[in-house]
Amino acid sequence: MAFSLGIIIILGLIFNKLFEKIKLPGLLGLLILGILMGPYGMDLLGEDMLSASGDLRKIALIVILLRAGLGIRREDLKKNGISAFKMSFIPGVIEGFTIAFISIKLLGFTFIQGGILGFIIAAVSPAVVVPSMLKMINKGLGKEKGVPTLIVAGASIDDVFAITIFGVFLSLYSGERLLEK
Repeated sequence: MAFSLGIIIILGLIFNKLFEKIKLPGLLGLLILGILMGPYGMDLLGEDMLSASGDLRKIALIVILLRAGLGIRREDLKKNGISAFKMSFIPGVIEGFTIAFISIKLLGFTFIQGGILGFIIAAVSPAVVVPSMLKMINKGLGKEKGVPTLIVAGASIDDVFAITIFGVFLSLYSGERLLEK
C-alpha cells in the first residue's frame, strides 16, 4: 500500500504541475489521473489501496477543512460570521431539497432517494473553494470586506450541513432497505 500511495502522490504532483502549465486547473489533472489509475481505467491500484480509499478521502477532507479553519482570522469571522452562516445554510438546504423534489417528479425517485441525490449535489467542494480563497487571502484581495473569509467559512459550514443531511437520508434509506428484507 505504501508503494501505491507513493506512486499516487508523485504522479499527482506531476499531473498537477502539467495541467497548471497548460493553463488548466491542477484539480482536473488529479481527477483524470484518478480515473486512469482506478479500477475503471488501467486498474493500477492494489486491492488494499482501494479498500483504504474511504479513509483516505476522510483524511483529505479533514486536512482541507483544517486549512480552511486555520486560514480564517477571528476578527474577520466575527465581522462576517452571521453572513457566512446564512450564505451556507440557506442556499445549501434550498438547493438540496429542490433537487430532491425535482428528482421525485422527473426521475420517479422516492423522497429519501431524492434527498440523497440532492445533498450529494448541494455540497460545495472544499477542494476547489478553500485553496482558491486562501490564495486570495494571502494576496490581500478582498481583505477590506473579508470576502475570502466569508466564502471559506460559508463553504465549510455548507459542507457540514450537506454531509449531515446526506447522512440522515442515507441512514433512512438503509433502514428502509433493511425493513424490506
